[in-house]
Amino acid sequence: MLETVVFYVFAAILLLAALRVITARNTVHGALSLVLAFFTAAGIWLLLRAEFLAITLVLVYVGAVMVLFLFVVMMLDVNFERLREGFWKNLPMAVVVGGVMAFEMVAVVAQRYFGAAARTRVLPADYSNTRELGRVLYTQYVYAFEIAAVILLVAIIAAIALTLRRRKDSKGQDPVRQLAARRADSVRLVSMPAEKDR
Repeated sequence: MLETVVFYVFAAILLLAALRVITARNTVHGALSLVLAFFTAAGIWLLLRAEFLAITLVLVYVGAVMVLFLFVVMMLDVNFERLREGFWKNLPMAVVVGGVMAFEMVAVVAQRYFGAAARTRVLPADYSNTRELGRVLYTQYVYAFEIAAVILLVAIIAAIALTLRRRKDSKGQDPVRQLAARRADSVRLVSMPAEKDR
């Protein structure tokens, strides 16, 4: 019963955070909401006993991608006075996101210790949820996995094609011309007579 309540609370937080990501006018608030959404999704993975996915989501997305995104957003305008103002202005949203994340951690731990023990499945000692995830992913959901991989590949190719358009105002270097350069083309040795002391 407690596990079901925690799941629905996490699902509601995840939906609200995802809605806040696309409706927030402030970019930093949207990024903080995305951090909360990732963290809540990791909590749901923990409820489903997929610890590998949960820790991967926290380490890769919350720990690396979103921190980098926040740095880029906050450093686009390098006016330090405005950055300090933005810090205090965004502090309430950061406190709310941090409080909800702390509540989720406490809820997951409490569910593990105070949840119904009768419904807990006893797993063998050599059980690996990573191996089980791979088995299910490449057998039962193999077509969905391949479709997602093709969609991501198309998105990567489209992003590269959009950024590699030739523009008149863009400057670039030609590696072929750089490698074909010779010293004689750019350096000229001039023989000058030595000066004599008078």
